[in-house]
Amino acid sequence: MSDELLTSLLRDVSRSFYLTMRMLPGPVRRQISLAYLLARTTDTIADAGSAGVTSRLQALAALRGNILGRADAPPALEPFRSSQATPAEQVLLERCPESLCLLRQLDPDDCRLVGEVLDVIIGGQELDLQRFADATGARIVALRTEAELDDYTYRVAGCVGEFWTRLCAARLWPGAALDNQALERLGARFGKGLQLVNILRDIPRDLRNGRCYVPAQSLAAAGLAPEDLLSAQNQSRFQPVFDHLLALAQGHLAAGWEYIRLLPKTRARLRLACAWPLLIGARTLRKLRLENMLANSRPIKISRPEVRSLILRSILLYPWPAAWNAQWAREMELISAPLSRRKLP
Repeated sequence: MSDELLTSLLRDVSRSFYLTMRMLPGPVRRQISLAYLLARTTDTIADAGSAGVTSRLQALAALRGNILGRADAPPALEPFRSSQATPAEQVLLERCPESLCLLRQLDPDDCRLVGEVLDVIIGGQELDLQRFADATGARIVALRTEAELDDYTYRVAGCVGEFWTRLCAARLWPGAALDNQALERLGARFGKGLQLVNILRDIPRDLRNGRCYVPAQSLAAAGLAPEDLLSAQNQSRFQPVFDHLLALAQGHLAAGWEYIRLLPKTRARLRLACAWPLLIGARTLRKLRLENMLANSRPIKISRPEVRSLILRSILLYPWPAAWNAQWAREMELISAPLSRRKLP
């Protein structure tokens, strides 16, 4: 039963990240997979638009109590199941009690680490719900500053890089002469970079839902208000703001590659598992640089054949460190190249 939760259900709710989970070394795969499954559960609750904000906040608080061992009775998630668009998300909520049972079966130290990271993630989701409680397609609410954006990306993803590092340090290289504090700092930027890529690619969809993660302060400096992003005619004024956020995401992803370089060379599975989301994120940034984001009606993403190509190439190049690192350098170069030189495969 537990194997099904951490394999087939995990695959159904996230096909791309599932590949990373399956590549992880055995001593940390179960803990990280379960943490991800529970995070997807809380995210599904937070995104259940058919339920009121108060109901979603109450459900998140109840689930946090279960995760942190403060409550025994599982939260009542039946009202949220019926509103889910996909069968996988319905099953995810239905089987939440089983996920919580798996959590309690973990080693106490691992359970504590999973609880800590989910506590931060749920806090970010709650803050998001409260911030955008009154947002609609006709009334756009924006983050105020870049500091708020940085805080949000840390709460929902940067903390995962720290959790990942702490768990791996305890289970894969206990007592090794590694700078785990430096790895945690880089890991946090790794996670923030991936989340920022998602935010940038989802700008059109978020605006339709009344959410603007582009800071109002940055927009105002360009003579824009959040509502102005609904018009493609404002792309030229928005472009410098967008380019700044792209560069910020690129810097975070570059820190993520440095994170990989610092990992033990003997941990090939771990290094590959980290490399894949970074390579996918970098390729997505390349596409975003070519787009008029205000004219797009759907998120930008790379194709499955591209994903397979990136993964296969990284595996084939891994035995040759210079060539393996060169693939990343090439992605970074193409992101930063002038538009006249920038070519997609």
